Amino acid sequence: MNSRGSNIKKWGVLPTAAVVVFLLTQAAASFPEVTEQWYSQKFYRLIAVVFSNVSAVFPFSLDDVFYILLIISFIILVFLVIIRKLKLLSGLNILLNTLAAGYILFYVLWGFNYFRSDLNERLNLKEVTPDTEIFTRQFKILVEETNKSYCKFDNFNKTSIDSLVEESYKNLSLVLQINYPGGKRRAKKITFSHFFAKAGISGYYGPFFSEVHINNTILPEEYPFVLAHEKAHQFGITSEAEANFYAWLACITSNSKQLQYSANLQILRFFLYQGYSLKNYKEITSGLDGNVKTDYRKIQEHWEQLRNEKVDKIATKVNDTYLKTNKIEKGIEDYTGVVKFVMDFSQDSVFQQKWDFNPD
Repeated sequence: MNSRGSNIKKWGVLPTAAVVVFLLTQAAASFPEVTEQWYSQKFYRLIAVVFSNVSAVFPFSLDDVFYILLIISFIILVFLVIIRKLKLLSGLNILLNTLAAGYILFYVLWGFNYFRSDLNERLNLKEVTPDTEIFTRQFKILVEETNKSYCKFDNFNKTSIDSLVEESYKNLSLVLQINYPGGKRRAKKITFSHFFAKAGISGYYGPFFSEVHINNTILPEEYPFVLAHEKAHQFGITSEAEANFYAWLACITSNSKQLQYSANLQILRFFLYQGYSLKNYKEITSGLDGNVKTDYRKIQEHWEQLRNEKVDKIATKVNDTYLKTNKIEKGIEDYTGVVKFVMDFSQDSVFQQKWDFNPD
């Protein structure tokens, strides 16, 4: 009996700890200011510095290796249970403890950032209720800015782009309330880029080793914005809409035409999606430069060719559930929330003057 009781206690430590972490996430969500002050600005800052410096030593993705090992371990576990080398109960205990450990690590190493103060509060950016007139005006401005920033990517260089993105984040560190440098952000390619491309995934942030991942299949025109977006996640920005806004602002304030154009082109697609029902939609979009339209279609066709409908649907559902579980109410639609932040920014002249913002 003592031996059995000891085993129960041993197998119950991690699941119990996972329950405690879950309760802490609920408390963190109820007190975002406290989460912001103690986790995002202090504890996570240390984690990002330590883990990103360690992972930067390796040329390959430690997160990808971690996920591969987990999958292999699961297959071996199932096999051992099937051939009766391992009792079913023991196999379930191992699985439960592995899941509990992963859950704990995810939130401790990064996930608590989901419950920090929202962007408007952090940046003291005035939140407005935009109407159709405001949206239309900003839509037209974005069309003009995209045309103005158009450039070719013949001399595209990833190392140069990385340096330019880092320079922008350094210059905007006070504006965006980020702890710069806050570690290293060495961009790594996704190990199975083509598989991820089937689900339309252009990049992802690895929370277990603080790694920025970029899909090797993306086009040069997309690269600066996607890179800036994933780097925003490394700064503790969990919301996809907020990461899009950070990336957009970092890119358009750069002196690099390639960064400006990449950001405007990517944000344009969200405005196109939101503005499709406008009566003057065709009139607005007719103002797009022919070269811009060509690049936009090229990106669309590129991803359509790589996309696998079944894989895409599964990945979208998983991502939607994941985001909603972490208090992102809109789920997958959160990506389009950048439109709101861009309009908040465009209407807050005090914020722009305070930081001497000049897109030109």
